[in-house]
Amino acid sequence: MRAQLARIDAVLVQALIAAALSFAHLHDVASAAGQDGWKAWAYPISVDLLLVAAWRRLRAGDAKAAGWCWFVIALTASLGANVATAGLLDLDQVPAWLRILVAGWPAVAFLGGTLLAHSAPGPDPHEDTEDQQDAPDPAPELPAQPAPEPTPAPPAVTVPAALVEHARKVAAEHHTRTGTAIDTPTLRARLGVPAPMAEAIAAHL
Repeated sequence: MRAQLARIDAVLVQALIAAALSFAHLHDVASAAGQDGWKAWAYPISVDLLLVAAWRRLRAGDAKAAGWCWFVIALTASLGANVATAGLLDLDQVPAWLRILVAGWPAVAFLGGTLLAHSAPGPDPHEDTEDQQDAPDPAPELPAQPAPEPTPAPPAVTVPAALVEHARKVAAEHHTRTGTAIDTPTLRARLGVPAPMAEAIAAHL
């Protein structure tokens, strides 16, 4: 645990030293280019903030092309100031092109920071996968049931004419005795025939 804390502390100290030196170099270049007072201190802050915004976009995993573009621009500004203050540039006689770059930097930093902070992130592929996993499985399609076959009609019962005549006599005798028409069950019982034949005989009466 102590060894890990020691490594972390060393990294933090190294990062603070590098940030302080880069901050001072950017301030010196901005001051030499005519941006004196509080404006000279604002330049290194804008460069560092643009670096942080680009790095966060790269860590987020979306729109990496924009993140790398603005990261390289901010890193170039920081490295350029470090190299310029290493004796390669006479800070007492700053060239006109450098003054133009320093003067135009606020607009560039504002544009980059706005695009990095307010552009809509792309869709997360993990969310689509989770949605597909959480979605219920569609109900299986049931096979089409065959249409029921029509029930065949019962075969027609042939009734002899003599039996019909006999049934008429039985029906007339029943009507005379009871005053009502004979029904099919009574007709069947009197004639002693099956139910289908009794129904067929009743249809002829």
